[in-house]
Amino acid sequence: MTLQSKQSAQSAGGGGPPEAEGRLRVGEVLVAAARAAGDPRRIPDALCEEGVRLLPVTGASVSISGGRGVQMTWCATDRVAARLAELQYTVGDGPGQTALDRGAPVLAADLAGRRDACRWPIFAHEAVGLGVSAVFSLPLGVSDAVIGTLDLYCDRVGGLSEPDLRIALWVRDAVTCALLDLRSTCAGTEEGAVDEVASWVGASGAGHTEVHRAVGMVMVQLDADPEQALDRMRARAFAEGRTISQIARKVLARRLRFRPEPDVRCGESRGGESGEGDADE
Repeated sequence: MTLQSKQSAQSAGGGGPPEAEGRLRVGEVLVAAARAAGDPRRIPDALCEEGVRLLPVTGASVSISGGRGVQMTWCATDRVAARLAELQYTVGDGPGQTALDRGAPVLAADLAGRRDACRWPIFAHEAVGLGVSAVFSLPLGVSDAVIGTLDLYCDRVGGLSEPDLRIALWVRDAVTCALLDLRSTCAGTEEGAVDEVASWVGASGAGHTEVHRAVGMVMVQLDADPEQALDRMRARAFAEGRTISQIARKVLARRLRFRPEPDVRCGESRGGESGEGDADE
């Protein structure tokens, strides 16, 4: 009998191990996975992969964030999980974004169903197109300091049972500890949340640093604040069926320049430039 089935048996009154024993067993599995990873930078990846084996889910990803405009995918167990994380960052919406905002788990058991489709219409439509039917997003962090999310996805409709949710939360706790430990190893000092994100980005090859650099360029082009610049980049990415990282690379290579939108009230574009929209150069 697998660990997950034992936990399910307990939930149904089938004489499975008590919660403390279940947590101990899960802890042993996660510790073994962390030790086998070797490189500390690989530990979050190993925990993510082990979580998929422990739970009735198809894949998982870990994203870290310093706010809605500062986010990166740390690791993903498969291509769909990676695309799902990038999708949420591109459209600026989804269960992961909601979990970040609320600091609480967000469970979407049926993305094609009315409730979830109404909550995140664009994300849900695109996710279903990727073959994703359910997403479970768990905030990473300690106390009220949310530093990212563990996003689990499933290719079939359905929620997590109570025992499965407990296991998912234990995996989430292990991932949080691994990231905090890695941050301490890399930085060696006590800093704020934004500095923690910066140190993690420096330790990972999967960061979205190019997005932040591109946002700065677009801010100058539009004479806009960071959120407005990011929104324009997201809109362009969605319209072209690209990721925001791809749009950022075009901006940095100076193959794409954003222009102020026309001012409808006076027929002139803001900033006194021509209102021809964004231009590829």
